[in-house]
Amino acid sequence: MPGTVQIAPSILAADFGHLGAEVQAAEAGGADLIHVDVMDGHFVPNISLGPVVVEGIRPVTKLELDVHLMIESPWEYLEAFAEAGADSITVHVEACPDPADTLGRIHALGKRAGIVMSPPTPVESVEPFLEQVERVLVMSVNPGFGGQSFMPEVLTKTDTLSRWRRERGLTYDIEIDGGIKAANSRQVVERGAETLVAGSAIFGGDDYGERIRAMRAEAEAGLADRSRD
Repeated sequence: MPGTVQIAPSILAADFGHLGAEVQAAEAGGADLIHVDVMDGHFVPNISLGPVVVEGIRPVTKLELDVHLMIESPWEYLEAFAEAGADSITVHVEACPDPADTLGRIHALGKRAGIVMSPPTPVESVEPFLEQVERVLVMSVNPGFGGQSFMPEVLTKTDTLSRWRRERGLTYDIEIDGGIKAANSRQVVERGAETLVAGSAIFGGDDYGERIRAMRAEAEAGLADRSRD
């Protein structure tokens, strides 16, 4: 929710040989939700998780499973992910000829709906759908692979989304994904984001709780900075 920092570990960077334990360790370390990146090898040049993985981790955590579909024809897979245990489903505006219809289908399944844009896509592309979503995700790397460097130029989008939300009295989360770590958490929150997706910045170390706490401390400092502006 606006005004509340949320840390969302991305299991794309977790140890898949012990995925259930990894999710539980992230939850025990203070994660607020679990981010699930789904890639099909067509919309993005990589292949990752499917509904069976969501179904596998659903029993081991009470946290929200935040499913990010980086796939072609995402509307064809909404029911499968919903049945597998997704709590929220986010789709790319670039992949949906009729985003309003796809978002409506997500809500019809009883799930929170989100819309996402890749770095080259202008923020205006999601503007017509802001009243239909609970989450707007700003990609701060080109989608497809983990471990990329953060692209600070996308923060003009979080600026705009934050302003639109305030001016229109909306309540969508502003989520950011790609190259996020403790060192830039303060900056991205100060510029409007609150939900921070992080993969290797959390799962790349031994103490997930320590990494989550460090990220949260920086993010909350950014929230304080924003409130003073």
